[in-house]
Amino acid sequence: MQALELLLDRATDEAVRRDWESLRRAGLPSQANHQGETNAPHITLLATALLPAADDELRSALSVLLPLHLTLGPVVTFPGRRLVLARLVVLDDALLDLHAAAVTASEAVPSPLTEPGRWVPHVTLARGLRPEDVGTALSLLGQGATDGTAVTLRRWDSDARQVHHLVG
Repeated sequence: MQALELLLDRATDEAVRRDWESLRRAGLPSQANHQGETNAPHITLLATALLPAADDELRSALSVLLPLHLTLGPVVTFPGRRLVLARLVVLDDALLDLHAAAVTASEAVPSPLTEPGRWVPHVTLARGLRPEDVGTALSLLGQGATDGTAVTLRRWDSDARQVHHLVG
């Protein structure tokens, strides 16, 4: 899998990491437990099997759209084989424009969950949460909004387990 991901400004990154740590300290699943050197709070703009566009092309097309103000909203759960706990990112025209530009510039076929019209921007807090632990997790995390900025765009290559910083 290949992905284009937005990284957050320092203060917003730290706010998400505090959520991660709250979950970890409570013995719940948390992204804080993921020890990979590329693990960072992020918003996936695009996931795809093949990302044909070159880094320079992506940089040229998308750098003018960053930095981007955004708001992290409430905590939600996503169903699946592993329950995912995440903070929604509030959609606005600028974020939708960036997503559309990323899909177009990438020349890729987006995965179903990152297709325009289906994409739900979020920052993952935990994977593998048991349904009976959702209430505890929610009690640990504030539900208020956090204003922040997306400052970096990176390309994630899951096969090579490498990131390439494109913007920021």
